Amino acid sequence: MNYVVAADCGTVINPKMAEGQVEGAIANGIGYALTEEMQFSPTGGVRNPNLFDYKILGMLDMPPLDVILVDSYEPTGPLGAKSIAEIGINAPIPTLANAIYDAVGVRLTKTPFTPERILKALRAKK
Repeated sequence: MNYVVAADCGTVINPKMAEGQVEGAIANGIGYALTEEMQFSPTGGVRNPNLFDYKILGMLDMPPLDVILVDSYEPTGPLGAKSIAEIGINAPIPTLANAIYDAVGVRLTKTPFTPERILKALRAKK
């Protein structure tokens, strides 16, 4: 499965850097969707304060990414450019929620979309 994203960043000044920015944002978004969750104790302390307990995605966890930079011109931006850094972070959560819904027929609204939450939603559906 490939993850394909088209990002309108205005005039592309540095294509490799722009692709890297989009890829990083997608990695963050997929992490938020599938693994990342701050857990708190009843007194407000963080239960997963390190990278052993707070799961982030590594390079091998990522699907192949296809980044399409949509070249346009933004008259208010420098040299016609727009912001690129966080554009890709918004789409992974609804994209993966829809993929789960299409695959198993349950709509998840709380991230991360863990196997346990999917099973719980499937049991509640019955």
